[in-house]
Amino acid sequence: MAAADLDVSPLAGETPRRLAVRLARAKAAAVAADFPDDVVLAADTVVAVGRRLLPKAADAAEVRACLALLSGRAHRVLTAVAAVAPGGRAGARLVESRLHVKRLTEADIAAYLASGEGVGKAGGYAIQGLAGRFVMALQGSYSAVVGLPLYETHALLTGLGWRGR
Repeated sequence: MAAADLDVSPLAGETPRRLAVRLARAKAAAVAADFPDDVVLAADTVVAVGRRLLPKAADAAEVRACLALLSGRAHRVLTAVAAVAPGGRAGARLVESRLHVKRLTEADIAAYLASGEGVGKAGGYAIQGLAGRFVMALQGSYSAVVGLPLYETHALLTGLGWRGR
């Protein structure tokens, strides 16, 4: 596993959809340059309320701010997956999921902050953990919200000639 060292800041006027795809493609291309004989897969997840991007929460204060914004409302999780195959063939897929979070009480937020789970997570939460109990509805792909859309990843890799299982 290799990591791409990229500036993940959105460009001026960039939509959340375009940001997710641009970052996934850039990550895949950056790593593929060092592994030209391998299939390289990369993904990026963006959480948005309208056009407003939520951060990858760096600390408890950012987790709190994200949860306060998400409380009682719908938001989108956009996960892009990109791949580069030997010979430079590349492709990408974007999955958009819509989630609705229950109205959070101060006790809900305090308990989640105490868990430490939201730090380092896009939008300040991890649906596969304790925050799953806050999600009233999900339209789209659960695996994409977790971070890797499995169906779309398989389709992308198969389209680039991968013949795995």
